[in-house]
Amino acid sequence: MMDRKRMQAAAEGYDAKKLALSCVASHSGLDVYDGAVDEGFRSIAVAQKGREEVYKRYFATLRDAKGKRIRGCVDDTWTFPKYDGIMAPAQQKKLRANNALWVPNRAWTSYCGIDGVEDGFEVPLVGSRSLLRSENRGETKDYYWLLKKGGLPFPKKIREPADIDRLAIVKLHHAKKKLERGFFTCASPKEFNAKATTLLKQGVIDKESLANAHIEEYVIGPVFNLNFFYSPVSKKTRSAEPLELLGIDWRFESSLDGHVRIPAPQQLTLPEHQLVPEMTVVGHNTATVRESLLGKVFALGEKWVAAAKEHYDPGIIGPFCLQTCVDKDMNFHIYDVAPRIGGGTNVHVAVGHPYGNALWRTNMSTGRRVALEVKRAVDADCLASIVT
Repeated sequence: MMDRKRMQAAAEGYDAKKLALSCVASHSGLDVYDGAVDEGFRSIAVAQKGREEVYKRYFATLRDAKGKRIRGCVDDTWTFPKYDGIMAPAQQKKLRANNALWVPNRAWTSYCGIDGVEDGFEVPLVGSRSLLRSENRGETKDYYWLLKKGGLPFPKKIREPADIDRLAIVKLHHAKKKLERGFFTCASPKEFNAKATTLLKQGVIDKESLANAHIEEYVIGPVFNLNFFYSPVSKKTRSAEPLELLGIDWRFESSLDGHVRIPAPQQLTLPEHQLVPEMTVVGHNTATVRESLLGKVFALGEKWVAAAKEHYDPGIIGPFCLQTCVDKDMNFHIYDVAPRIGGGTNVHVAVGHPYGNALWRTNMSTGRRVALEVKRAVDADCLASIVT
């Protein structure tokens, strides 16, 4: 693991008047860039060839003669043949020369590799480097392990296909779309075998992933991604509650969302290659929960923060997302955890999250909240407290 003191020293050596926020140009990049320029920082997008035009052309920052932004949110776009080009020592040096603070997102850890993220990336992160590996299901101390240690609710694990006696979800990677899901649902061993056979035949999943799949009870209820922020600056300065709920989102999934729009009799007549829906995330929408549930939401966040602090020094820094289902008795079940900025925060770019806006009395997206934390840390002379 990269020595935190080295990264803190690097951040403290930056020119505080010329700070930039940077991240991989995918996933939640636009939220980070928009938030950065809203709070007076430069933004640097790290793009892959073929996908750079969105950032370099269509969201490029245009400023007037005095430097005031009048359009866009991406100041600079660095383009590489592959995203992992940013991992080269020379590019890391260039980031440091640009006073860049790096915001980790899922695209970065997926495309650039968790080993390099932990041990080979010598740029200060605004976030928790030590927690990023916990997102990978199957690691010794993955997020399920942490949820159990923290006494947090999560769906019951089903050890073997033969044990399936209720609606279950089988979690595994897509065979062709390596960063996407090959998830499927089933309610019996017979259905598991039938769907697995169909998906193997179609090339949606492969035998290796199926053998290592995680099977758990499917909680029947709506899905809410709870986007939190934990502020070391508020904790250190005792200026406010450090845990903030910024907003909630939910997902559009293809081809699942198309299936649920079809009447049940029509679903039953679909040909084999269309019969089993895929669950590829293609978009997000904003949501709120009924107000009587907010106490439960904050309790989940507090318990997860405490567990992360105990088991993953120095604990969570900045944004994190608890992905939940709510059952018929209005109990939350955490089925996934993002120990960094969530993928659904782009739904709030520029307009903010409902709860974050109510708290900060302005349009407060997660990206802007990251940038605000940097500004507050600089003002309080505690930038080291928010980097790893």
